[in-house]
Amino acid sequence: MAALEFGVWNFLGFWVLGFGVCILISHLDRKLWRDLNRMKGQAIAVALVMACGLAMLTMSRSLIQSLESTRAEYYEANRFADVFAHLKRAPNSIADRVAQIPGVAGVQAGLAVSVTLDIPGLDEPASGQVRSLPDRGEPDLNRLYLRAGSWLAPGSRGEVLVGEAFAKANRLKPGDHIAMLLNGRRQDFRIVGIVLSPEFIFESRPGAALPDNRTYGIFWMPYEEVAKAFDLYGAFNYLALRLAPSSGSGAAVPAATRPLAVPAGGAAGETPARQVAARRAAPLHTSERAVIAEVDRLLATYGGRGAYGRSDHPSHIRVSDEIRVLTTLSIGFPVVFLSVAAFMVNAVLSRLLNLQREQIAILKAFGFANRDIVLHYLKFAFVIVAVGLVIGALGGLLLGTRLVKMYEMWFRFPELHFQFARSALVAASFVGVLAAFVGVFNAVRRAAKLPPAEAMRPEPPANYRPSLVERTGIAKFLSHTFRIAMRNIERRPMQALFTVAGLALATGILIVPNTFRDSVKHILGFQWDVLEREDLSVGLIEPTSAKVTHLFEQLPGVVAAEPFRVTPVRLRFGHRTRQLAIRGMTAQGIQTRIIDKSMREIPLPVNGVVVSAKLAEVLDARVGDLLTVETLEGKHIVRSVPLVGLADDLAGITAYMERFALNRFLEEGDVVTGANLTVDTARRAEFLRELKGIPRVSWVAIKESLRENFRKTTGASINLIQMIYLTFATVVAFGVVYNNARISLAERARELATLRVIGFSQREVGGVLVTELVILALVAVPFGLLLGTGFATGIISMVNTETVRLPLVLTAHNYAFATLVVAVASTLSAILVLRNLKQLDLVSALKAPE
Repeated sequence: MAALEFGVWNFLGFWVLGFGVCILISHLDRKLWRDLNRMKGQAIAVALVMACGLAMLTMSRSLIQSLESTRAEYYEANRFADVFAHLKRAPNSIADRVAQIPGVAGVQAGLAVSVTLDIPGLDEPASGQVRSLPDRGEPDLNRLYLRAGSWLAPGSRGEVLVGEAFAKANRLKPGDHIAMLLNGRRQDFRIVGIVLSPEFIFESRPGAALPDNRTYGIFWMPYEEVAKAFDLYGAFNYLALRLAPSSGSGAAVPAATRPLAVPAGGAAGETPARQVAARRAAPLHTSERAVIAEVDRLLATYGGRGAYGRSDHPSHIRVSDEIRVLTTLSIGFPVVFLSVAAFMVNAVLSRLLNLQREQIAILKAFGFANRDIVLHYLKFAFVIVAVGLVIGALGGLLLGTRLVKMYEMWFRFPELHFQFARSALVAASFVGVLAAFVGVFNAVRRAAKLPPAEAMRPEPPANYRPSLVERTGIAKFLSHTFRIAMRNIERRPMQALFTVAGLALATGILIVPNTFRDSVKHILGFQWDVLEREDLSVGLIEPTSAKVTHLFEQLPGVVAAEPFRVTPVRLRFGHRTRQLAIRGMTAQGIQTRIIDKSMREIPLPVNGVVVSAKLAEVLDARVGDLLTVETLEGKHIVRSVPLVGLADDLAGITAYMERFALNRFLEEGDVVTGANLTVDTARRAEFLRELKGIPRVSWVAIKESLRENFRKTTGASINLIQMIYLTFATVVAFGVVYNNARISLAERARELATLRVIGFSQREVGGVLVTELVILALVAVPFGLLLGTGFATGIISMVNTETVRLPLVLTAHNYAFATLVVAVASTLSAILVLRNLKQLDLVSALKAPE
């Protein structure tokens, strides 16, 4: 890390040094530094605005590189599989047949079973999944990384490895004991090690979009112990496959010649970098789709639940979604901020050139070529870029380091270090220079084309005819200050337009960060109070008769119980497919509601399916289309079902059917897999104690725990990003307003001095400037709020993923905050400008230019 930072600073140092050498070759340098010193306030404002955009660009691109490279190295070092499959039960000989499928490089067969837990100090019943490990040696695929403690001893019994997320959430450490219900039989186990797995970088219960690490964990035990407990000896119910790279002809490379990762040393150490590079350079994998189809065919008679590739793996999806969000933010916000910076550079240079017409003419008269003058004013812009780049790089480094620590809390990597992306720094330099060049191009071109004789003459006087307000006849009710301000605005319409545009941008960018905050608040209420009104959900180990609902109703404190049926399916529309769980709900249920985007409840029909709006978008399906539903357990039924509604849910993607209709589709009786429960708060503790003793319970999802987990993980990350962007947006708003106020003072120095000489008081002259600023701000703010609404709509829509979706929430508080910030920025800028106005040298300002 130290070496990387040293390299970054060397790069920055050489960049700034090279730029310094470049600017020292010009005879106009002293003028350049005098201009910068005189306009240092405006130059700093522009540099800070540019630094905000560059900091976000370098921060987000560096975070993307950190996550992508860390994940790729972790996958390679620990041999993460390419294809996965769950099934009911198959003899181990079937795994050998799977290994013979063309394109399969390796197979890891094992057991994955659900268990309930009794954790000391935890009131809620916990659940988890136990994975088997080979009784001898380490697994070929999905190898574990030992974080603390030791590995399972050969032939050991009563020992278990536990995933780090669950261990940290429950403060478990090696040597602690936990109780598990294995196939209805309670057993005590000693934790010997805390581990990580590439399969569970993001630990969550299957089918759940959000984690609950306090009540759900992953465990590893020897194969023999798990198999005997569940009567699965000599069989497997989980399969992981590694695909072979494809040769140029499309044939699989023979296993003997395939490049393999070196086995991890010690506690699953990292693969050497050269092997990671070789793996990345290897040819593309053999057709994943063909392998999956063949695996499904082989496992169909053994209760296969549908194989799927790495791209559909829940943990992989969650990390990929985060990278996708960062990618969007690395484009959206920097583009907006750097556009504002380019606009400000253009405003500063354009008005500086107008003020220096006579100086340009004198320079040309003394023999300076057009290219010298062009280079001189380009240097002005590039000095600002250099300052903005240095500040932006520092800001990106500091903020990225903080954000990567947040990712360490909920993405479980052996190591996750912030990697400052040099490519991002180069891109930031290029973007900053491009923004400055675009900003000053027209202004500099005008300077080069200005003939000396024309430049020596003052600008033609403006038309001082009465303003539109005065021509309406209401001028007699207005003060002299207001009338002068209106005349100035009307006689310089383009400058007024640019000022309004700058203030509108400053207002608009303030809308976006607070939209993220309001969206999180909306999810916390809407998802868990409007859609999911139960207190908790309970899942069963096996589908069973709906009569089990009466058992739940008899538990102490249960007010209401609504059964549901969940079954894995593959939804297909056209060439697009998604593998997920379809949820059979009670038609007139009140625990879980299905709401559309108009906040109307969608009744479940006796024939048809309702899906998440995001799922319909992924499948490119619309209401009325026929979806192909293929069940992945039981009889493997394939039928077409009409899409009858789109649910506006915010977490995960789900399909809903009426429970009896789903059971008819599955050709089964009245079967359920769990229930939603409402529990009397006063008897909650008693209810939870009783629930722990029911062996049929596979998992428990408590609404408040899910809400709190969302608040601490996804919500916390969004809020942190929101605070960073809000700070940047506020800096930009102040910079834009202050820059416009200072430019206005510089342009009007002669006019304001004239007003002072003819008898206007200091207060009245200052009132002209302030009145102009207020009028322009009043015009700009409504346009800014409209512009900010567009920014927020575009960015929110781009960051929505299948895991979590942020609704577009635009509140009066958000608009009021943006207006208030611009008002405060205008007030402070006015105070600073008025202070400078007091220092105005009337004699110098009134000197004739000639």
